[in-house]
Amino acid sequence: MNFPRVLGELRRSPFSEEKLRTRRVKDELRENLVARLRTGKDTPIFPGIVGYDDTVVPQIVNAILSRHNFILLGLRGQAKSRILRALTLLLDPHTPYIAGCEIHDNPYAPICRRCQELIAECGESTGIAYLTPEQRYVEKLATPDVTIADLIGDIDPIKAARGGHELSSELTVHYGLLPRANRGIFAINELPDLAGKIQVGLFNIMQEGDVQIKGYPVRLPLDIGLVFTANPEDYTARGKIITPLKDRIGSEIRTHYPATVDEGIAITTQEAWATRDGNKLIIPKYVREVIERIAFTAREDKRIDKRSGVSQRLPISCMENVISNAERRAIRYNEQITVPRIGDVYAALPAITGKLELEYEGEMKGADYVSRELIRNAVAKTYDQYFAGANMQQVIQWFDLGGEIQIAESAPAADLLQTLRGIQGLMDKLTRVNVGPKDNAEAQVSAAEFILEGLYALKRIGRNEERVFTAGEKQPRATEKPYERDELPYRTRRPLN
Repeated sequence: MNFPRVLGELRRSPFSEEKLRTRRVKDELRENLVARLRTGKDTPIFPGIVGYDDTVVPQIVNAILSRHNFILLGLRGQAKSRILRALTLLLDPHTPYIAGCEIHDNPYAPICRRCQELIAECGESTGIAYLTPEQRYVEKLATPDVTIADLIGDIDPIKAARGGHELSSELTVHYGLLPRANRGIFAINELPDLAGKIQVGLFNIMQEGDVQIKGYPVRLPLDIGLVFTANPEDYTARGKIITPLKDRIGSEIRTHYPATVDEGIAITTQEAWATRDGNKLIIPKYVREVIERIAFTAREDKRIDKRSGVSQRLPISCMENVISNAERRAIRYNEQITVPRIGDVYAALPAITGKLELEYEGEMKGADYVSRELIRNAVAKTYDQYFAGANMQQVIQWFDLGGEIQIAESAPAADLLQTLRGIQGLMDKLTRVNVGPKDNAEAQVSAAEFILEGLYALKRIGRNEERVFTAGEKQPRATEKPYERDELPYRTRRPLN
């Protein structure tokens, strides 16, 4: 489509003067949202946002239909910024403005002095340019050092000197972020971090729809949709939203973490980097569930600060580390298929410890200890989903009779499979996780290790830090040769007759 490039052509185009003159950003968002809602339930309002269909999204829809400025309140890792950026999907694909204007002036109703003088001089030949939805979204992370000049603007003496203007002239204004977001959406992340006196500067734009720059009579009736995010913890930790500003925010919407493990898995699957340029990757469902339950368990653990929350970034980062550890093993032993194991989850501790804010009791234990306990609890809960009621007595008895097996996370699947087959009754149980004797060695080893890790998590067999599985909580005998990772990737001892 060839778009009009001068004002005269624009007047004769589908961009009608009446619509552009009277239709404001919030009206545009509302109209496009209504059109999207009419297409039916199969069209998501915010693609890629999982778990909010019955909670957060309806409240955002109501806020937009009400033409409200709104704020998203929630702990870290709850997709607040992503939701705000998705609002651009409700903006028109092309929006005309006067070419060269810093605040994207409406060609039919310019508000800045420069554009008014340009139209008076050039008339119908005034140049026209176009904005995409992404160009109409401006985001600012609130920090204590943000000034009124950053947000609204200031008088620029250099511009005045170069143009020969009086300092009181509008032509000397250096516009801040708010005017530059004119005819678009302006988002402020972590609003409580904005100093109180700076928050006051937002009053006019939210209520009267205009801003004033410095002490000069410069009034700009801007057309902006304002949206904010905040972490409830920040109200007391780093600052607060002043009461008059809260009063001017039309809707306050609370976000939350995934309500179910399946929702968490869907988010992690969507966000984690799993498409690698290497072997074929198969991630067993039970591995996905264990990784997701680590976050769910952590959110309930009294040793972890609930006010800080446990971000959804924890399972995402953990999944990426788990895949990488399995990938490293596959590359080392030339395995054709990469299948993560529970041992890879333990190897992903660096992706977990940094995501946890510990309470005093947790600090006394240490992040590594708490993280290992979270993994163990997550394995136990996942194991129960697959093996509740299963008779594992034959497997447990093998260990009770003196059997031991070492399953190092770096051990090749082909070698481990032979030793695992020596554990009576173990391989018969793999069908409960949809793994059979015809499956590849990597999948069989992963499933068998999951069973042993589940029995260990439930304290029915023991395991030490060298990943030697034994009966009960026993440690390997002192007379045995210490495990060397590079020399001996696995070790097994058959039970006594």
